[in-house]
Amino acid sequence: MSSAIASRRYAVALLEVAVEGNFLEKVTEDLQKIQEVLSGSHELVLALKSPLINVDLKSKILEEIFRNKVDEKTMVFIKLLAHKKRAALLAGVISEFNALIDERNGVINADVKSAIKLSDEQAKELVNSLSVRTGKKIRAKMRLDENLIGGVTVKIGDTIIDGSISHQLEMLRHSLVAQPA
Repeated sequence: MSSAIASRRYAVALLEVAVEGNFLEKVTEDLQKIQEVLSGSHELVLALKSPLINVDLKSKILEEIFRNKVDEKTMVFIKLLAHKKRAALLAGVISEFNALIDERNGVINADVKSAIKLSDEQAKELVNSLSVRTGKKIRAKMRLDENLIGGVTVKIGDTIIDGSISHQLEMLRHSLVAQPA
């Protein structure tokens, strides 16, 4: 089984248990803390992935790091991952869990590139427009891309909305080239 599929299955199981047990908010907070630690410690990630470190040691490492930082239910889950020889999936499980939470809450991510920095009002208006268009709440990541010349591009999942001047110029060029002289 691929690691992505396994990560998704563990994330779904954790979400279901957390919802049923009414501790979803706490687990979500705990996983955020764990994700921050994993992001800041390449050594920990390598240790969790290492086949040279046995299951018990991985479990002890996780327990030492997160003992007083996460709820007991979260600790049981991460130790379960270690004992099932799936500790290497921890970051992937957290990522999948966050995606499931977003899906549950109707939130989608949008990657917005603009030629110039959008004002707060422009960004808010764009996000509202995207929200109306998609019927979902939008979490926008704003970035600058000077290659656009002007305008914006938005990527939501597999969909790209290209309102850039560079794209419009390219379309104009194609239409002019396609016309007979």
